[in-house]
Amino acid sequence: MSDVLPFPAVRAGKCPFDPPPALRDLQDQEPLTRVRLWDGSQPWLVTRYAEQRTLLADSRLSSDLHQPGYPAAAPIRTGGDTIGFILMDDPEHARLRRMVTAPFAMKRVAAMRPAVQAIVDRLIDELLAGPNPVDLVEAFALPVPSLVICELLGVPYDDHEFFQANSKKLISRSVPADERGAAFQAVHDYLVALLATKAEQPAADVLSQLNERVANGELTRREAAGIGVLLLIAGHETTANMIALGTAALLEHPGQLALLRDSDDPALVTNAVEELLRYLTITHNGRRRVALADIEIAGQVIKAGEGVILPNDIGNRDPSMYADPDRLDLTRDARRHLAFGFGVHQCLGQPLARLELEVVYGTLYRRIPTLRLATDLAKVPFKHDGSVYGVYELPVSW
Repeated sequence: MSDVLPFPAVRAGKCPFDPPPALRDLQDQEPLTRVRLWDGSQPWLVTRYAEQRTLLADSRLSSDLHQPGYPAAAPIRTGGDTIGFILMDDPEHARLRRMVTAPFAMKRVAAMRPAVQAIVDRLIDELLAGPNPVDLVEAFALPVPSLVICELLGVPYDDHEFFQANSKKLISRSVPADERGAAFQAVHDYLVALLATKAEQPAADVLSQLNERVANGELTRREAAGIGVLLLIAGHETTANMIALGTAALLEHPGQLALLRDSDDPALVTNAVEELLRYLTITHNGRRRVALADIEIAGQVIKAGEGVILPNDIGNRDPSMYADPDRLDLTRDARRHLAFGFGVHQCLGQPLARLELEVVYGTLYRRIPTLRLATDLAKVPFKHDGSVYGVYELPVSW
């Protein structure tokens, strides 16, 4: 039907930080509606906060992309290994996730703050000593989380160009399925080999801990590598995009930037992280599920086998949850946002992401108080073609 909105919808060029206007129109009309995907299927789109939160916690919705009716963002590669546990259901999802929960526990992550601060300070030193202007993505936003996740997992940072290049292919809708499959296989095989090396030379890192699970018969080495792929890619792509996109948003809101830069209150930095996560919500394609049973919600019935898409970017802009939701307000209480999802599949690495963002947002603008865009915002290349929103480049000067 021609009146069914194609999804993903298009963002307005003059408002690159806002969700697509078509999503706001749908949200104003009703909480659930049909949309049309690339393959002609018409899953449900859920646009309001309350219904998104309810459905994300509903075990009758499956995250398994191999279930009939799953609303895939692009053609699915058949066969092969799976990226960790993110596209699995319980009990298998819970079994695998529990194996890597400890390194991301809040107390363990909090102990990493001095090390993350040292990385951020060193990279800012290199920024100030290097060329001006510079691309903040390559010089700072990507290296910060890549260095951190490599240290945590036990992956040599010298290989970062390899896994960053392949992760870009993995999260892009425009890359053909076979090419995405080859990119996954390259990273997976790399980690299988690295796990084998670490079996002989274990260290205090996550991959060595996964090897212990392999030795105990709890995992196969290929399953361990699949978990490693998930943690490696998610651990640098999402935070890198939040660093660069958050900086771009703050530079376009100088009053809010000044509030953050000039305050010595750590609570404001923490609050700013939550508000920027709410305001930007970089999960670009919506969280995707398929119903395993009929679900009645908001006057509609989602039938078993029907796909469901929950775009948290518009859910986090729901005026029934946040007053004046399109305004960036670093003093707002945004803690109940859905940027990390909700329910059993909410982001495992969110304590680490929050820590990295707190250190970056609390340090970068103070140390470089004259930081500014080195080009017009309209010339900044935004990422419209992938599952994680952000910018490909962010030229800055000071």
